[in-house]
Amino acid sequence: MKRKVLNIAIAAVLLLLPACEDWLEVEPLTKVPSTVFLSDPNGINTLLANLYVKMPMEDFMYNPGKFFNYHRDLGGNAFVDFGWSTSFLTDESNYSSGSGAGPVNDNYWAYGAVTMSGNNNISNGAYGNIRQVNQFLVDAETATLDENVRKRCISEGHFIRAYMYFGLVKRYGGVPIIEVPQVPGDDLFVPRSTEKETFDFILGECDLAVENLPATTSVNDGLYRATKWAAYALKSRVALYAASIAKYSNKAPLAGEAVDLKLVGGMTEADANNYYSQCITASAAIIDNSGKSLYRPNPATRTDAAKNFQDLFQNPTGAMEEVIFMKAYIDGSTTRMQGHSYDVYFNPSQTAPSYSYYGRFNPTLNLVDLFEDYTDNGTGQSAPLATRTDGVENEYVANPGTDLDLTKPYILYNNPTEIFANKDARFFASIITPGSVWKGKTMVIQGGMIRSDGTKVIYQNGNAVGLDGITYYAYGGSSGPEYSGFAQLGNNEQGNFTSSGFNVKKYLRESMTTITQFICTTPYIDFRLAEIYLNYAEAAIESGQGNAALAAEYLNALRKRAGHTDNIPATIDNILKERRIEMAFEGQRYWDLIRRRDSHLIFNKTTRKALVPVLDLRENPPKYFFVRANNWPDNNAGGRTFETKSYYLAIPDVSTSGLVQNPQY
Repeated sequence: MKRKVLNIAIAAVLLLLPACEDWLEVEPLTKVPSTVFLSDPNGINTLLANLYVKMPMEDFMYNPGKFFNYHRDLGGNAFVDFGWSTSFLTDESNYSSGSGAGPVNDNYWAYGAVTMSGNNNISNGAYGNIRQVNQFLVDAETATLDENVRKRCISEGHFIRAYMYFGLVKRYGGVPIIEVPQVPGDDLFVPRSTEKETFDFILGECDLAVENLPATTSVNDGLYRATKWAAYALKSRVALYAASIAKYSNKAPLAGEAVDLKLVGGMTEADANNYYSQCITASAAIIDNSGKSLYRPNPATRTDAAKNFQDLFQNPTGAMEEVIFMKAYIDGSTTRMQGHSYDVYFNPSQTAPSYSYYGRFNPTLNLVDLFEDYTDNGTGQSAPLATRTDGVENEYVANPGTDLDLTKPYILYNNPTEIFANKDARFFASIITPGSVWKGKTMVIQGGMIRSDGTKVIYQNGNAVGLDGITYYAYGGSSGPEYSGFAQLGNNEQGNFTSSGFNVKKYLRESMTTITQFICTTPYIDFRLAEIYLNYAEAAIESGQGNAALAAEYLNALRKRAGHTDNIPATIDNILKERRIEMAFEGQRYWDLIRRRDSHLIFNKTTRKALVPVLDLRENPPKYFFVRANNWPDNNAGGRTFETKSYYLAIPDVSTSGLVQNPQY
C-alpha cells in the first residue's frame, strides 16, 4: 500500500495550508516508517499537513460525488466540477440550474473504504485516512521528540481523528471504531458500534485533543493548526448534534435491524440531556477562557454593521478575535490548483470571469424573508418583503412566464432597491440584491416587463419602448454581460443567471478584479465564536441546563453586532432563526435540518421561493413591482422531497464487509 504525503519543501514553507495537494508518491511505510519523518521538524510538518488535508471539511473545495479537496491536473476540465455547497440542498439557496433536497450523497465512506480485505485496510477513503491518523499516533508515542512537541502532535492526531469520525457518524450513524493501524493477521472486519458509542468516542477524542493543544498558534508554528479552542469548538458542535439526534429522532422513525441494534438512533432523553450538558460546558470553556470576542461587536451605524460583517468573511485573518479555526489556500494558478474557485462560480454574470459556469449560488426568498428590519420592538419578528398593497405575502405564482395575474394589487416601486430598505445589515453583507452595487456595477436582476399595452414578457428575451420613448429590455439589458438574472432558465450549460432573484455575497472578494481558475485564496472559516454562542443558547434552552440569561445575552450580542438596539427573548424559535441568519451559507443549515429531523417536513413536494422583479412600462416613468414565485427549477421538477431514510446514507459493499446496512436500503 502506497502512502501519499505532501511535498516536504512545500509543507516546510507553507506549514499546514490544508488545501495544498502537490502530492508525491513515496515508498510504503514498511520501507520508510513515519518515525523517520517524526525525527525531523520538516517531517512532522509533512505528516501533519497530510492529515489535516484529509479532514472531511465541507469547504470551498467540497463537492458531493467527488473526493474532499478534489483536484485534477490543470490540463483537465476540473474547474467545472467545483462550485457546490450543501446550502443548495436546503431552503436557504439553490443552484441556478437546479438542485434537489436529498442527502449530501457524497459517499464519504465509499472512497475506497470497504474492500475485500476489510473495513479499513486501504490507502484512500474514510478508513484509509483514519488508518493514517492511527499510524501517526502510534509512531508519535515512540519517536525521538521533545516531550512538548510529542504531546501536541498526539493531541492534534486526536483532533483530526475526532473530525474524521464525526464526518462518518453524521452520515451513517454508528460506525466501526478502529483506534490502531491494522496489520495482516488482525481481524479486519470490525462491526459497527452503536450511534451512541460512536458519538461518545468522538467526544472522548475531543477531550484528548484539548489536553495538550496550545491556546494560540503563530505563523512560525503553523497558524492554521488546531488550538485547544478548536477542539472545544468541535466538541460543542458534535455534542449539540448528538443531543439533537437523541431528542428528535422520533420525528422521523425508522425500522429494521440497524435500529434494533441501535446502530442508528436508540438514544434516550437522558442521553440528550447529557450531550446538551457537554455542549454547554465546551462552549462555556471557549467563551470564558479563550479571549475570543465578536469581530467589531459595536458598530456606529447600520452601514458599518453591514461592512463589518462582510469584512469578516472577505478577510478572516483580520478577524482572529472571532475566528477559532480556519482553512487556508495558496494561489494555485501556477502551482497545480492549490487555490479554490469560489469567486469563479459564484460571481454574478455582470462581474463574472470568462468561464462557462458562474452566478450559480442563488439565495432563496425563503431566507430573505427571514431577516428582520429595524423595528426593534423586542419581538425579533422577521420582516417579509412587501410586494402587495393588500398585505398578502403568502401567495406564490407557479410560473410568472405564464401565470402572472396583473389584477393583483402589486406595490409599485420607483427603483429595485426600495423594497429592501431597512433590512438587517447581515442581509446586505451576505446577499447581492437587485439594484445593489457590486464591484462598482449596479446589479441588474429583472425577470421581465409589462409592455405599455399590457403584454407580459416574463422569463424571455424581448424589448419595448416605454411611454417615455426609451427602449427597455425584459432582462434589463440587451445581452448577458449587462444583466444577472433569470435568463437561460433550465439550461445547465448556460444557466449562469440567478433563478431566485438574488446572488450570494458572503465570502466573495469584492476587491478581486482578476478572477482565474484556482486563484482564490480567501480562507474558509470552520469555527467561529458566533456559532459557539448559538450552540450554547440552543443547548441551554432545549435542556433547561446552563444559564438562560447568558443564552439571551449571547443571542442579543449577535443582533447588536448587526445594529439592532433591542433585546429579544431566548426562545428556541428565536435562536434557530438567528442561527439561520447569522450562519447563512456557512454549511450549517443542511446539518441543522438533519440533526433536528426537519428535512422531510420542510421538503415534501416543496418548491423554494423566488422574487421576480418586473418593470412596468404602463407607468411613466416606468415602475417596478415584485412577484413572489416558485423557484423555476423546483417548480419545473414538481417540487423537492426529502425521504426519511436519507437521514442516514447507505453503507456501501455490505455484502463484502459484513456490516449491517442502514434502514430502507
